[in-house]
Amino acid sequence: MIKMKKYSLFFIAFLSSIVAHAQTAPTTDLMRSNGKIFVVMAVVVTILVGLFIYVASIDRKISRLEKGDHSK
Repeated sequence: MIKMKKYSLFFIAFLSSIVAHAQTAPTTDLMRSNGKIFVVMAVVVTILVGLFIYVASIDRKISRLEKGDHSK
């Protein structure tokens, strides 16, 4: 679980550095003016949250198998 926290902190830091250095493109301005950027961000956040939940559940299952607890 500690590895998962380290990986998630690294991923957040990586994304924040990308966002900080991003340049505005005409497409981005168009999407902001139409409000579609929020839809895109909602989809991206939903996918990332789903991936993190999936990885966390796999991590728990693997930890349980490594300990030898086969109750579930």
